Amino acid sequence: MRASREQKTQILDEFVALTGYHRKSAIRLLLNGRRRRSRDRRGRPVVYTNEVKAALITVWEVCGQICSKRLVPFLPEIVDVLERHGELWLTDEARELLHRLSPATMDRLLATQRRRYGRGRCTTKPGTLLRESIPIRTFAEWDDAVPGFMELDLVAHCGETTAGEYLNTLNGVDVVTSWCEPVALANRSQHAVQEAVEKMRCRLPYPLLGLDSDNDVMFINHNLARSCKQEKITFTRCRPYKKNDQAHVEQKNWTAVRQVVGYQRYESEEALALLEAIYEDLRLYLNFFQPVRKVVAKERTGSKVHKIYDRAQTPYRRVLACPQVSDEVKGKLETVFASLNVVLRKQIDDNLRELWRLPR
Repeated sequence: MRASREQKTQILDEFVALTGYHRKSAIRLLLNGRRRRSRDRRGRPVVYTNEVKAALITVWEVCGQICSKRLVPFLPEIVDVLERHGELWLTDEARELLHRLSPATMDRLLATQRRRYGRGRCTTKPGTLLRESIPIRTFAEWDDAVPGFMELDLVAHCGETTAGEYLNTLNGVDVVTSWCEPVALANRSQHAVQEAVEKMRCRLPYPLLGLDSDNDVMFINHNLARSCKQEKITFTRCRPYKKNDQAHVEQKNWTAVRQVVGYQRYESEEALALLEAIYEDLRLYLNFFQPVRKVVAKERTGSKVHKIYDRAQTPYRRVLACPQVSDEVKGKLETVFASLNVVLRKQIDDNLRELWRLPR
């Protein structure tokens, strides 16, 4: 601008009066319009480059878009797995930056990637048969548990209506290790539930010692009670209308079933076969590549409760750290882990797309 000092002052005065800008801000704005800034931008320098952010998004999506406090402790392990199988390529600098990420920084980098989900229907029908003969176990009574005690729940794939027959998922979660075993059911019959429990027992890497269910008639019946007695499995139930008594499985109903399969209605044999194929891969993906946190203490301050969590670990790592599990079982799990690839997630997604294409 070829103007005198007085003219520049007059232009600046009029610009400030019209826009309401601070005088220094107006000067910077007008200068940037006619020449490049000769110095670096103000503020802290950029540390996490686009390469680091892109790698983080890849890892986050592979891990099922879990929260930062679960993902941060698991980052070194999952990055090693991805690089070992050629799914991720990183420079030494980018790898080091990924390992240094804090939960807050991860949340900031992933802020534009988050998304939300909806809610579904409740299909639990209270069962009165044998109800008094099956003892109640509350959420506060799991302190003495060892690996092998599982909470059970049914998740309905009924869509907008519970009329007719539809597919279900029997979800089982180990209280100590958070080991998860989802099983697809063709219907809600007692026989189907009993067969699913037996399938779950065979898949579990260690002996099944106890089952804890809600008060649904699909669980509170002679068939399951007799089977548990024959196999010497402790059978308990939660209090009616107290979902917190089954907090472990209720949480997994969302992260292991609803977030994956959704709320659509499925009835056909083809849908059942696809759901079984999904769960064959999903159980491995959840137990070997999905870290979880567990509450270790609670502090009450007035009406507020502050929860203290342990360091996030996968169920597989929790089993390895458990002294009650034999070395033979741990050796088998290590062999399975060495043979796994995170391509499991791609297989799950492919089967899910086929499931969603089915007519309803």
